[in-house]
Amino acid sequence: MTLLQLLAGACAFLALEGLLYAAFPEAMRRMLASTLALAPERLRLVGLVVAAFGIGVATLLTR
Repeated sequence: MTLLQLLAGACAFLALEGLLYAAFPEAMRRMLASTLALAPERLRLVGLVVAAFGIGVATLLTR
């Protein structure tokens, strides 16, 4: 995976996230509020699982 591919993936993520906020602002607000209510340990675990999944998918897509 090159740096250019990594940057392209980050830009695609930002574009999708922006579209979600534009299309569903109230749902995103509720999701953020529920995220704030999570215990730090649970939030850390969810973050690690999502990061591992993203890295795995990105690796498969770039091969």
